[in-house]
Amino acid sequence: MKHKLSLISLLVLFLTTGLVNAQAPAGKATAFTPGKIWPDNKGVHINAHGGGIIYYKNKYYWFGEHKIAGEAGNSAQVGVHSYSSTDLYNWKDEGIALAVSQDSTNDIAKGCILERPKVVYNKKTGKFVMWFHLELRGKGYSAARAGVAVSDKVTGPFKFIRSYRPNAGKMPFYAAGTPESEKVNCANPAEDDKFFCRDLPGGQMARDMTVFVDDDGKAYHVFSSEENYTLHIAELTDDYTGHTGKFIRVYKGQQTEAPALFKRNGVYYMIGSGCTGWAPNAARWFSAPSIWGPWTHRGNPCTGNGANLTYGGQSTHVLPVQGKKDAFIFMADKWAPKDAIDGRYLWLPITFNGNDISISWKDEWNLSEFN
Repeated sequence: MKHKLSLISLLVLFLTTGLVNAQAPAGKATAFTPGKIWPDNKGVHINAHGGGIIYYKNKYYWFGEHKIAGEAGNSAQVGVHSYSSTDLYNWKDEGIALAVSQDSTNDIAKGCILERPKVVYNKKTGKFVMWFHLELRGKGYSAARAGVAVSDKVTGPFKFIRSYRPNAGKMPFYAAGTPESEKVNCANPAEDDKFFCRDLPGGQMARDMTVFVDDDGKAYHVFSSEENYTLHIAELTDDYTGHTGKFIRVYKGQQTEAPALFKRNGVYYMIGSGCTGWAPNAARWFSAPSIWGPWTHRGNPCTGNGANLTYGGQSTHVLPVQGKKDAFIFMADKWAPKDAIDGRYLWLPITFNGNDISISWKDEWNLSEFN
């Protein structure tokens, strides 16, 4: 049977089914629901992919890649989006912290690839510093540069400074007692040193990355290098906007990306992944007594169903929860390369057993997990 609906009836129907109200503010969240749509204060799914979070003046600030619909969203069409929160469940849209340039000759021109932005605060300079992986527009993944921008305000706007490959002409740092056989010899490079030696004059490749600030205020840039076969941990200058030339190579020749580094009780931890493009794979974790190593590969931190694929996600950041002891959140992205804007977030609590860590799946959880 067909019925004629009045305009008022149609409006009521649309409102009750959510067709008109699709972007209306949602109710206040009180839990994390990994893999689900996560609305911001405007009711729009949070758009901060491959991101990281800092805590500043009693607020958390989340920075990540702003995606658009479709496969075009895998390149940078807008820039880096920022959000703020006081409770980690509910996030306020703070706008675009770093916008791509409309100048086609600029390194961060619209259409470049700008990934995994991480922001840190420099107490000495009072500046906020953003690092990111940058690929020049139209060049695929051949540039493999690190980009850096600065701001006087936490949410920006950030000013792009430059992009480059780190540590040109510099050799790795080695702890005292390291055998000569383990050191790079570019006159006669070993198989797993060939990419390092190839790139030595112009600087090392810098792709998936994070930035870590230690308790003493020293900052470190951690990135996939050498065609993604090796991780580098590189010391940043005092103002956090450049490299000092001191760095180490970690898990040489093993193809690791998506690094996320944190520290607990004097022990350094790092979670990363293998290299399988957009497809998920098993996470891997490492630990060390010093930022300079030695770093030990400890296996897969994930447990239970889906652990061999990191529950469909890939690491991007580990977040210390303020005011709670041993409270760290594993942050991962569930990529959607065919419709980039639909990427979901997988946040899960990290469990400690001595100095070992584990991560298990939870459909829903809240910060009381850490009590």
